[in-house]
Amino acid sequence: VQLQASGGGLVQAGGSLRLSCAGSRRNFNQHAMGWFRQAPGKEREFVAAISRNGYNTHYTDSVKGRFTISRDNARSTVALQMNSLKSEDTAVYYCGSDYARRMETVKVTPNEYSNWGQGTDVTVSS
Repeated sequence: VQLQASGGGLVQAGGSLRLSCAGSRRNFNQHAMGWFRQAPGKEREFVAAISRNGYNTHYTDSVKGRFTISRDNARSTVALQMNSLKSEDTAVYYCGSDYARRMETVKVTPNEYSNWGQGTDVTVSS
């Protein structure tokens, strides 16, 4: 699955952004999907993940209640709705995908993912 992320930008603290990741249509519904981020000088960290069927999701603690991950298998897209943004959310955001044999599997570490998009920059000004 080839991935293309978009939707990043500059936003004030407290604002919202919606990231989107478009995948190639072939086998998209067989892939677990996730969003990760990498701030300057830091390692890539997990943000949110969603299972093949969209029924299972998982979030890192710092974004729970503020971010929502969703997917549309018919359109081969996955989205990350980010509300109540904070300056510490500033990073390059990457979407990832990996084949999952089971419909309910979520993957939460970078080394579980075999495909990555190019990243989209999110800057939150305080």
